Amino acid sequence: MYEAVLFDVDDTLCRYRRSAGEVLTAAFEQVGVDPYFDETAYYDRYADFVDGTEDVRELRRECFAAISADAGRDPDVGRAVARAFAAERDHTNVEPLPGALDAVKTVARDHRVGVVTNGAPAMQSAKLRGIGLADAFETVVHAGYDARAKPAPEPFEHALTELGTSAERAVHVGNSLSSDVAGAHAAGVASAWLAADADGSVDPTPTYTLGSMQDLTRPPWRKR
Repeated sequence: MYEAVLFDVDDTLCRYRRSAGEVLTAAFEQVGVDPYFDETAYYDRYADFVDGTEDVRELRRECFAAISADAGRDPDVGRAVARAFAAERDHTNVEPLPGALDAVKTVARDHRVGVVTNGAPAMQSAKLRGIGLADAFETVVHAGYDARAKPAPEPFEHALTELGTSAERAVHVGNSLSSDVAGAHAAGVASAWLAADADGSVDPTPTYTLGSMQDLTRPPWRKR
């Protein structure tokens, strides 16, 4: 039914062993100021800076500066917190989600496989190395760097061109409704949503829903 499968990275294939909240707390301690924003504020503003910055360090500096300004704090303090955050964060200190490694291995037996991820090349490559998947994919598209950030269709289209296939013959696996599912659908690609929290409304509606990455050892698009 599909000849290509694309994967997201963060909270789909892997997650940090040390949470962003823990790293942010340590960064505030290094700078010597009381915490005045949390990781939710960071995540909420992250996408605003993806397309306009060169790498994740610059992105984080500008993001933290903007959050600081909005809070009535000196933007330079936010930039100092961002530098401390970068010093604390180890992008290889990640672990695969349960079933993720087997899922990639299984899917790759009879599909072409690639990655479409919002994130800087050095950062995302370190994560893939950290979980032993550095050489597992035929193409890795760093959205926001190689093409516009998800949910724009361009990174998906870039990956499909690299894999030599069409949107109708591809499915994208990811955990975010707003970037993975919406982005895949914008490119005409089917979606397999890793539903970390399926409570409440689901919009947009994914083509398939996964309870865990282990579900991909028997892909839901195959007839049972």
